[in-house]
Amino acid sequence: MAAAVILKEETVLLGLNDSKQLSEKKRLAYYDLIQKEALDIGIGIVDAATIDEINIYEASRLAMVRAVEQLTHTPDYLLIDAMTLPLSTHQENIIKGDAKSASIAAGACIAKVTRDQMMEEYGRKYPEYQFEKHKGYGTKEHLAAIQTHGATPIHRLSFAPVKSVIS
Repeated sequence: MAAAVILKEETVLLGLNDSKQLSEKKRLAYYDLIQKEALDIGIGIVDAATIDEINIYEASRLAMVRAVEQLTHTPDYLLIDAMTLPLSTHQENIIKGDAKSASIAAGACIAKVTRDQMMEEYGRKYPEYQFEKHKGYGTKEHLAAIQTHGATPIHRLSFAPVKSVIS
């Protein structure tokens, strides 16, 4: 999953950099602020089967392309976290971009919260996996659930911990 965010020029997001290091409460507060203040937001999703087919790096690029394509405003310039995209729009890839660019940090925050919300929905669909607790990360409990119940369509079969549990 990826998100593209076009911020209004006057938008200031003090304290937002790596959304994964923020508490859930702070991340949700930034999410709400970004939703309110952004000029435009696009979300790009790639399913587990596609990730298994094309690899995680290419799937990340595809999610980013899809996020840009979901924007209703055409961006003049793209700031991208650590990769380039096969798009004609002028772009700059920035290593550790979420620490250096408000729009990259905003996109990362939107993507993380949206992904966590999806995991909560999957927790209702597949209650035995408790996705709402571990958000899909390879915790002991999650791997034990895969061992007991098998993989679901949302599991990446190419992910080493999942692969080792199901083989």
